[in-house]
Amino acid sequence: MSRIAVYPGSFDPITRGHEDLIRRSLRFADRVIVAVAANSSKSPLFTLEERVQLAQKVLAGESGVEVQTFEGLLADFARQVGARIVVRGLRAVADFDYEFQMALMNRQLYDELETVFLVPALHLTYLSASIVREVARLGGDVSVFVHPEVERALKAKFAP
Repeated sequence: MSRIAVYPGSFDPITRGHEDLIRRSLRFADRVIVAVAANSSKSPLFTLEERVQLAQKVLAGESGVEVQTFEGLLADFARQVGARIVVRGLRAVADFDYEFQMALMNRQLYDELETVFLVPALHLTYLSASIVREVARLGGDVSVFVHPEVERALKAKFAP
């Protein structure tokens, strides 16, 4: 039986920080499903289809990684795909409170589901999709924070 992990998020857009966690997840999971949330409570810059396409382009050729969309409860999605691991990134102590509550709730909803918290690489600790969007919106260089495909997509979104 293979170890399947789910890495959920809005990925609006996918960043080098996300990529780092996905690749590192392959150290303990045979398969990582990047689960792009369809029902994000946020107002995304990119459509669901665009977020999925960008993630697929960025992760193309990465063996053991696939991109899927999900709607509803993460615990239900994890059960459907046979995952028993949820991967979440913790950038700062402030993230822990919320993530801890979500981990406990997911385990309550699906008792075989464990959440694994990963700390990002030091040079990516401050990075978030919202910061990347803001820098891109203001015309800043985001090339170090995102894959070239994502950089192009951001430039297209914010073109005058």
